[in-house]
Amino acid sequence: MAWIWVVAVAGAILLLWAVSLGRILSSPAPYCLPPSPRFLLPLHGDRRCRNVLLVLAHPDDESMFFTPTILFLESKGHKVHVLCMSLGNADGFGDTRKEELYNACATLKIPAEQVAVLDHQQLQDGFHEEWDHGLLAELTMEQIQLWDIDTIVTFDSYGVSGHPNHRDVHHGICKLLHENQQENIEAWELVSLNMFRKYSGAVEIWLSPLISSSSKQLICCLVNCNPSRTFKAMAAHRSQWVW
Repeated sequence: MAWIWVVAVAGAILLLWAVSLGRILSSPAPYCLPPSPRFLLPLHGDRRCRNVLLVLAHPDDESMFFTPTILFLESKGHKVHVLCMSLGNADGFGDTRKEELYNACATLKIPAEQVAVLDHQQLQDGFHEEWDHGLLAELTMEQIQLWDIDTIVTFDSYGVSGHPNHRDVHHGICKLLHENQQENIEAWELVSLNMFRKYSGAVEIWLSPLISSSSKQLICCLVNCNPSRTFKAMAAHRSQWVW
């Protein structure tokens, strides 16, 4: 009899996944859950669109982790800028990875003049490299002033994959916000998920609003209804298509 329960549970999961995927494919792209969030509302006054700075640790972070965010921002008319703190030169392919980042950004319709890739001696790619949070805050503020940035999007304290460079970027942005509270800069972080939610696929559209409703923080789920754009952007990083 045990096999009957296994089949029943598997069938229920497949049905839920199919219903979830159907909802995504039948909805306008891209969209945000909950349906009417306060996520990146237009600015008041003369300039309603935002200048958003996406702060990354390595080339390919934008495609691997932030594509739904980029597509959503573009759909709302906001201008996306990218600041990458390193060349990703841990394996000696830094120059190649820099070029790949520009190609991926072109695929995501982010002009090259809105992309900055740094190669600072104290911010080198590596699991054993410790990045100075004050330096990260200083370099980010330079780009904020250059591009008139009002909104930052970056990693949370775990950094999605747990990479220490991702985590240092988060702490650098926290230091910047703490030291420049008068600048009125809005910041958002990408929430790191457990293994079940990370690989639940379309089912996440039900989980995220449920968790958001029970949380004191505003949590939004940006649904990627155009995964082919994500694939094309990630395909630009050919040097990273390795096991």
